[in-house]
Amino acid sequence: MTQCTSAVEACLFVRNGFQQQIRWRVSPRPFAISPEVYAEIESLGSLLREFYLCMQELYFNSAAGRMPGWIAEYLDLGKTEQVKEYGRMRRFRSDLPLIIRPDVLLTEDGLAITELDSVPGGFGLTAELARVYSRLGYDVVGGPDGILQGFSRGVESLAGEKRPLTAIVVSDESADYREEMAWLAQALQASGFPCFTVAPQELVFQEDGLYIQVGGVPRRIAVLYRFFELFDLKNIPKIDLILYAVRKRLVRATPPLKHYFEEKLNVAIFHHPALAKWWEQKLGRAGFAKLKRVFPRTWVVDNRPLPPHAVIPGLEVGGEPVSDFAQVAQASQSGREFVLKVSGFSELAWGSRGVAVGHDLSQADWSQRIAHALAEFPRNPYILQEFRKARQVEASYLDLADGTVKPMRGRVRLCPYYFVHDYGVSLGGILATVCPIEKKLIHGMVDAVMAPAMVEGS
Repeated sequence: MTQCTSAVEACLFVRNGFQQQIRWRVSPRPFAISPEVYAEIESLGSLLREFYLCMQELYFNSAAGRMPGWIAEYLDLGKTEQVKEYGRMRRFRSDLPLIIRPDVLLTEDGLAITELDSVPGGFGLTAELARVYSRLGYDVVGGPDGILQGFSRGVESLAGEKRPLTAIVVSDESADYREEMAWLAQALQASGFPCFTVAPQELVFQEDGLYIQVGGVPRRIAVLYRFFELFDLKNIPKIDLILYAVRKRLVRATPPLKHYFEEKLNVAIFHHPALAKWWEQKLGRAGFAKLKRVFPRTWVVDNRPLPPHAVIPGLEVGGEPVSDFAQVAQASQSGREFVLKVSGFSELAWGSRGVAVGHDLSQADWSQRIAHALAEFPRNPYILQEFRKARQVEASYLDLADGTVKPMRGRVRLCPYYFVHDYGVSLGGILATVCPIEKKLIHGMVDAVMAPAMVEGS
């Protein structure tokens, strides 16, 4: 443990001990969460795993005519035939994403999960931060190696063998994350786990599988960690060979190529009143109630007209039911506390791109955003989600201009990384991103304080 006598020294220790490029504000300590918040976050892991299983069951039953057809219709919108084909292959039916990462806001009314990500970035960053702050003597969530252990155990469960050769394949579209994935692979190698970060073009196809060069020697990979999005398949070098190897089980791929796991409109399907009894039966009364509480109400921005007597379930503006999204477009500032964002199968679906906060825009801008979302349906569906305001929290950071540690009031997003394996779900770590109070969207930025979470308090 390093003995730092001041917050400035702690920040300098983090900067000097961090091997990746730092593009955020460095905190002298991890972000503290209460034992109650930690307990609730930890309990969400297995429930979110069940949510994914339910979404898969809904999708297949809907496609087969055993559940309402609009479910599969929504989830298939804008997808290529190739993507839909792989998502429906029965040989992959039991495959779940290796990592489940929700975006969790701390609000005055408890936790709010604004979206789920099964192809998340940030877990390499969280792993390195956990190690650095652990060396400072802090007991971070997951410990110094929680992310590394969760990743390796999940991969072993998928492969059915110990220490399978694993390739993290990072596309050009995801190049911003290549540095942290390279660090993660190197850290796993140091622990004796054979993992390598490569670009798609570095893969070599042979009749028995996919190979990479390791120390100048070709070695067949057992698991391919897919760090590229399904909408980007056409731009991935050697994608036909990769997909052939996946289809023939010459390599195991994770996250699985299942588009219905990667749509934000899943939350809208969860909230649809016609499915409430089904969800309660599948999740149990307590589980259903918990997800209803943490998932903000969400609607698919569908441009098709409703019958004259119909309204959009649960959507109101100024206390009046809505039958046309044009009513939302014309709402007053206080009546448009909504977030509008693209659902998933798009280059705008990650980070803060493609996101608009209704009450933060002028009437004209908001109306234009709604009109654009309606025009994009059905090719590229958007969702409308009730705005959940994160509560204010305290953080501090090193000001590089004068070398002092300054306080900052902000709002926080917590990103827990749950790892799925054959004996359950484990929480590997939590990344906290605190943005200044004036920012409406909370995401990684140069003005944000980013740190792992720790549990503090009675």
